[in-house]
Amino acid sequence: MSTQARGLNNFISDLRNAKSKEEESNRVELELAKIRKKFNPGDTKLAPDGSNPSLSSYQRKKYVWKLVYIHVLGYEVDFGHSEVLALVRSKKYSEKTVGYVALSLLLRGSDPVMGTIVDTMKRDLTTAPNTATKKLKKGGVKNDAIQCLALCSLANISGLELIQAMHVEVQHVLVSKTSTEHVKKKSALCLLRLTRTSPNLISGREFAPHVGNLLQDKHLGVLTSVMNLLNGLASQHSADYESLIPNVVHVLSLLVMKKQCEREYLYYRTPSPWLQIKLLKFLQLYPNAVEGHDIGGMGGNEHVGQLINVVGRIVFETEVSDSINKSNADHAILFEAVNLIVAWGTTCPSEMLEGAMRILGKFISVREPNIRYLGLMTMAKLAQIEGSVEGAKKHQATVLVSLKDADISVRRRALDLLFVICDTDNAEQIVDELVAHLVVADATIREEMVLKIAILAEKYATDLRWYVDTILKLISIAGDYVSDSIWHRVVQIVTNHPQGDLQGYAAATLFVAVTPHRCHETTVCVAAYVLGEFGFLIAERAGMSGEEQFQVLHQHWFNVDTKTRAILISTYAKLANLYEECRPLVAPVFARSKNSIDVEVQQRCAEYASMREAFSPEAVEDLLREMPPFEDKRRSALEMRLLEKEGEDSAAVTKASTPSEVEQQRMLQSAQMLSNPPIEEELEPFDEQADEDAAADMENEEEAQEQAPISPSPEENGVAQNGSSTAQVQGIPKELIPAMRKAFSNLCTSPSGVLFENSKLQVGVKHEYVGAQGRISVFFGNLHSSPLHNFKVKVDRPDHLRMQMQGTQDLLDDDESDSTGCTVATKTQAKLLVLVEVTAPFDDAPSLRISFETEEGEMHEYPLRLPLVATCFMEPVNLDPGAFMQRWKSLEGPDRECQEVMKLPPTSSGITEEYMGRVSSLIVDGLKFGRCEGVDPTPWTVSGAATFRTGAKDANGNNINVGCLVRVEANPKANAFRVTTRTLHPLCSKAIKNVALVSIKLVA
Repeated sequence: MSTQARGLNNFISDLRNAKSKEEESNRVELELAKIRKKFNPGDTKLAPDGSNPSLSSYQRKKYVWKLVYIHVLGYEVDFGHSEVLALVRSKKYSEKTVGYVALSLLLRGSDPVMGTIVDTMKRDLTTAPNTATKKLKKGGVKNDAIQCLALCSLANISGLELIQAMHVEVQHVLVSKTSTEHVKKKSALCLLRLTRTSPNLISGREFAPHVGNLLQDKHLGVLTSVMNLLNGLASQHSADYESLIPNVVHVLSLLVMKKQCEREYLYYRTPSPWLQIKLLKFLQLYPNAVEGHDIGGMGGNEHVGQLINVVGRIVFETEVSDSINKSNADHAILFEAVNLIVAWGTTCPSEMLEGAMRILGKFISVREPNIRYLGLMTMAKLAQIEGSVEGAKKHQATVLVSLKDADISVRRRALDLLFVICDTDNAEQIVDELVAHLVVADATIREEMVLKIAILAEKYATDLRWYVDTILKLISIAGDYVSDSIWHRVVQIVTNHPQGDLQGYAAATLFVAVTPHRCHETTVCVAAYVLGEFGFLIAERAGMSGEEQFQVLHQHWFNVDTKTRAILISTYAKLANLYEECRPLVAPVFARSKNSIDVEVQQRCAEYASMREAFSPEAVEDLLREMPPFEDKRRSALEMRLLEKEGEDSAAVTKASTPSEVEQQRMLQSAQMLSNPPIEEELEPFDEQADEDAAADMENEEEAQEQAPISPSPEENGVAQNGSSTAQVQGIPKELIPAMRKAFSNLCTSPSGVLFENSKLQVGVKHEYVGAQGRISVFFGNLHSSPLHNFKVKVDRPDHLRMQMQGTQDLLDDDESDSTGCTVATKTQAKLLVLVEVTAPFDDAPSLRISFETEEGEMHEYPLRLPLVATCFMEPVNLDPGAFMQRWKSLEGPDRECQEVMKLPPTSSGITEEYMGRVSSLIVDGLKFGRCEGVDPTPWTVSGAATFRTGAKDANGNNINVGCLVRVEANPKANAFRVTTRTLHPLCSKAIKNVALVSIKLVA
């Protein structure tokens, strides 16, 4: 062997003795030139495959080894491929070894020459292992070793064409009974590599039985490699391999319960810990594996009970060893078992959850940082399971100690766990501890701590004044780490909660915070915004007048950057508008800053300074009034920032995205205050004339169905199609249907009212919309003399609406829970809050089905519809006559225009100018269209324009909106109206026309 490698050894020695990079490069270039000349001398005829037939085996191997070594050093090697392939085609094992190694390193699957070697690789793969007992001749072929070489090379080369040509042979080698253990291990790992490159390479349902047979192999090395393959396949298509769970449980049971393991696979007396870990990881892909089984009883599947026993043995009987290596192996298995328990969640036996929590409690208090790290991370996952957080809260003191650990990774995991176990009971304690620790925390974790403290303070603040105080503490302690999204969120919460004295308290607190000459710039930003909006609430207090508010803010003018100055300028403009004494103080600031180098500051000063000259006092008052409430999004900016930093799989992100009880109560209180529930306002019943009008509308049944699409079917009214009444369910009486339809139509254009009312139930609705989003509050009042039981509400979720709902406990019927509904006591109400976002045009309203049972045993079921129509999401647009007519003509076409003529009932008083005034108000206030004055000279025509807003995004990330135009033309002589709508979407045109027709008739 030494003589064969002499040339290579000399070359390597020369490179190692090189005194500079340049000398090494020169030596490599010299050797490459020499090898290139040996491969293609010019005076020798080359073989058909491009190789030099005059080279001896020793020379070819030596030169190829040199090329491999040069490639490994990082130099480009772009020749010699023919000699490499010649070595691969050789029948000598020593040459094939060199050839396959060079093939794996120097060539890729996409190289054109790879097509010439496919047949050789197939032949090497499918060669049966040599079972002869005679000793092989020198230079003979070792069949199983050659198979292994081909498999390793194929896995390293990859390439789609090569995979398609070879994967069938790899599968055959894997499942073949004649393959040796070494070949099976290599083929399993090779197939795993191929499936990672081409995920749909294998049909799971066809291949799963073969994997099941392989799992019966007695060789633990084969089982370990097969489990690698199985985990890779199951992670892509888990349903195809669910049938293998009993096989996996059986293997795991042999290792854990019976300790069946060959001596060479024992690791410090632990049977093959690597295989145990892979088996447990596979089971984690099936969290519902134990759901619905009678564990410990007679009805469960045998493998489920066996699995529970195995996991119980791991969890409860794993002991800490004095040997570090054994302890590490045992703990690795233990943590995977706990991860399996976490995956099972609430389907896992409670005693096993408690046991896992106790063990993790021990781990987070040990000295070994790796064990403590894993314990904290796993406990955070376990605490997310319903009912487990109380067990984790018992270890709160230990977690707080870990927050001061020297290892930054342990501190991060401790912070995550504190974040997960925080709730209403311990929120103030945990937040105060974190704020106190923030003083000494190092810079690497400060930003993350600040973000999570801000989220916790918001989620569990029973008193929002404490939340404001906490954020101010964060700014004073770690102001540089308080991102803009945190103080933006403070402003949003203060603005959106006018109840109580929060806004006044925030203004007074920030006034005090910004009074010192030295304070953080973020404090100035928050104070500037809040004092500009709500400073008037404290202006009458001693030392907090409007002039003094200006002075304490302006003292920071020269110490802040241009971004903060822009906020201060808007605040100054509002102070000057509210307080006469502030105007001479603000005017010089605007005058000096009109020539600011910052465009934003310059523009704001110029516009605010000229505002009073350009607009009327009323317009200025309107422009500088306080900001409206911010739009409530499903995820706050802080949650989105946390998601960006940690990803969807983080325990902290899961916790942050789940609304706390405090947040739910806060949302309901806010909605209730904004909506003033109709049932509490004692809304007046409908007058008799309204009922008569609605009854007249029903004379034309087809027209009534089109105008009010909420008509219940006979089955929904408790009447079967054959005329007989259904068993006990009572629907809406026919005499109430006209009034119900009128109420629905009224609510389509008004912000609040009664949707339905009879002797037992009153349903009130209050709804408001901003752009593509809306908030609908529904109140169900019990007017009956006894409680209403099993009260449930089911709301349809159409594809064009994104909906979030919350309400009285057990009120919602989601078809998933087994809830029997809630009980609504006499003279009380159940509440439902619906947050909605529209994503596409539509022309129907979502259904609202109410069911309940009285004390007398009567079942009632009322099919209603929410007054959620397309015009709710309109935003008015004001167009001059020329622009309106230009757009009107551009929207011509049958797919864009919808038109209908409607005659008023003979009993109506006729179309008058007063009637047209009400129609004009309906278009502007009810349908949310901008009135386009001057389009028609006649007073009998009303024209309007609006934009239908949606939350859907186009390819550029912009919201998709639909422009809408409407014209209502009256003919007083014929006592009729013609409604014409034109939009880019036919559903929009139809929806606006239907709502307009019904509403015009109602304003008569």
